[in-house]
Amino acid sequence: MSSHHDCHRCCMSRRQCMQLLSLSALGAAGVVPALRSLAEDSATPAAGDVIDPRSLRPNPEVKVAAGFFELPRPYWLGWPGTTYDLDARQTEYRAKLDKSVQQTGVKVALEPKPINDDATLGSWIAKLKAEAPHAALIMLQHMQCWQWVQRVSKEAGIPVIVFAPVGTAFTGHVASASRLPRVHVISSLDWSAVESGLRMVKAKRMFEETRVLWIRGTETNETVVERLGIKVRSIPRDTFNTEFDKQTVTDEVKDIASQLRKTAQKIVEPNEQDTVNCARVYVTAKRLLTAEKANALSMDCLGMVGSKLVPTPPCGAWTMLQDQGITAGCEADLFGAISLMMSSYLMDRPGYMNDPVPETVTNSLIASHCTSGTRLSGFDKPSAPFILRNHSESALGVSMQVLWPVGEPATLVRFSDAKEMIIDTGKVTRNIDTPPAGGCRTSVDIAMDGIEDCRDVRGFHQVVVLGNHRRVLEGFCELYGIQHVHSPQFSTFAEGATT
Repeated sequence: MSSHHDCHRCCMSRRQCMQLLSLSALGAAGVVPALRSLAEDSATPAAGDVIDPRSLRPNPEVKVAAGFFELPRPYWLGWPGTTYDLDARQTEYRAKLDKSVQQTGVKVALEPKPINDDATLGSWIAKLKAEAPHAALIMLQHMQCWQWVQRVSKEAGIPVIVFAPVGTAFTGHVASASRLPRVHVISSLDWSAVESGLRMVKAKRMFEETRVLWIRGTETNETVVERLGIKVRSIPRDTFNTEFDKQTVTDEVKDIASQLRKTAQKIVEPNEQDTVNCARVYVTAKRLLTAEKANALSMDCLGMVGSKLVPTPPCGAWTMLQDQGITAGCEADLFGAISLMMSSYLMDRPGYMNDPVPETVTNSLIASHCTSGTRLSGFDKPSAPFILRNHSESALGVSMQVLWPVGEPATLVRFSDAKEMIIDTGKVTRNIDTPPAGGCRTSVDIAMDGIEDCRDVRGFHQVVVLGNHRRVLEGFCELYGIQHVHSPQFSTFAEGATT
C-alpha cells in the first residue's frame, strides 16, 4: 500500500502557521495525507508553501491475524489446569486486544472461535496463506498446543507472535519455539509485551513504506535495503544547498525562528540571523522531502559545511524534524539514519545518533553529537530543556545542547547492516558542557550495563534512546530474521597481549 496520497498544501496566515507549529510539536501521533511529488507537480513546492511535517511520516495499513489455541474441552490435567477459567481469560484478552488495536492502529482479525484441533488449525493456516496478513498472533491456552505453533511457523510463511500466559509453557517450550525463524515468544502475564509485538509489525510496515533521501555525491538513483524494504533515493549533494538558496524568509520561517528563541532555556552563541537560517534549513528540508516523495533523509552535512556551501549546518533543523517523527540523519550515514527510524517507528520517540567517546576514569561512555531530539520521552511528551548553541566544529549556525534526564535508563541501538543490530543499555549519569570539553554540543555520559571496559562498546554512530528498550528491539530482530548482538561483558583488550 502506498503512503503517497493527495496534496495537502495551503498558504496560511501567521496565526494559522503558529497553530500548525503547535500541532506539529505534538509529534506524529496523528498523520495527515502525504504531499504530491516533484514528478506530479513538475516543481518543488514553492518557498512560501507551508507543509505539515506530520504528512511526511509513513502511515501504512497493518494487518494481523489472531487466534486462541486451546485443547477440546473439558480439560483434564495438564497446565494451565482444570481450575483455569478459559472463558474468563479469553474475554480478558479479547478486551485487551481491542484496546491495543485502538492504541496502535493495527488491524487485527481475531478468529471468532478458538482453534482446538488439527482440522481447525489447517483451515486457519490455509486462510493465512490466502489473505497474507503481515503477521499472526497466537494466544496459547494449553501447554500441549506448542506443536501447533511450530506448524504455523513452518507453513504460514509470515512472522508469528506467541503470547503464552504463565502456566502454558516450560523453559523448554519457550527456548525451542523462540528460536524458530521469525517467531517472537512472550511467556508472561504482561499484556504490554503483546502490544509491543503489534508495534514491531507496524514498525516493519513503516520501514517498507519509507523512502529516505540520501543526499551526497553527484549520483541520482534508487535502491531498496534488503530485509527491511526501505527505498533509498540518492540525489546530488548540491540539490540541498541550491534549494536552500531559493528559500526566502517567509512568515513560517520567522515564526519558527521566534519559537526557537522563546523556548530555549538559554541562548549562548547564535544570533537572530542564525535562528532564521536554521528555520530556512528546516523549511527547505520539508519542501525537498515533499518533492521527492520521501519520508526521511540523510545528508553529507559536514561535507557541505566544509565546502562552505551553506551559511549554517543543519543541526538545529534536524532536531526539529526528529521531534516530529521525521528522521533526519547526519553525515550521510545511511544505517545511522535507519537506526534513527527504529527509534522513531518502534519507540515513538526521537533517537540521538552519536560519536562514542570512552571516559576511562569513570569507565563510562560519552555520547556526543550536535543533533539530538528534545522530545526524549515520546513525540507527545514535553521537550527536555535545551540551550541554543552553535555547531562546535565550525562555530556556525544553531545546534541544540539537549539536557538529558540524569538517572534515567537509555538504550544504544545500531544497525551494522540490514542483517545485524547492536543493542546495549545503560543509565544517564550527567550532561557534559563544551567547553570545558571539546566535541559536540550535546554530550551525554552513560554508565553502561554489564560492560566491564568502556573501550569495548561496539559500533559508531549508535543511536541513543531514552528508556530501556532492549527486549522490544530483540523481539523485532526475532520477528524479522535480524541477528542481535551486544558489547562484550568482559574486556577484549587483554586478548593477545604479550608479556
